[in-house]
Amino acid sequence: MANIRSAKKRIRRTARQAFVNRDRVGAVRTSIKKVEQAIQSGDAAAAKDAFKNAQPEIMRGAQKGVMHHNKASRTLSRLSARIKALEA
Repeated sequence: MANIRSAKKRIRRTARQAFVNRDRVGAVRTSIKKVEQAIQSGDAAAAKDAFKNAQPEIMRGAQKGVMHHNKASRTLSRLSARIKALEA
């Protein structure tokens, strides 16, 4: 356990931020799963709607640092391609 005041503060801040990040990661994963479930069901309209809701959530996760921005872009691109293939 830390004895220095600033180290104790840093521990508290890290714990708070870890809690927020864990919540953000969960939101991103949930939104991705909803899109994938809609694609699996074969409903293009539901998949588009879920994708429209997931897109800002994924990009927000990338912006806040819980997900690399290249991974976020790649995920969106792949989901979009799968939805486009579903429509065709």
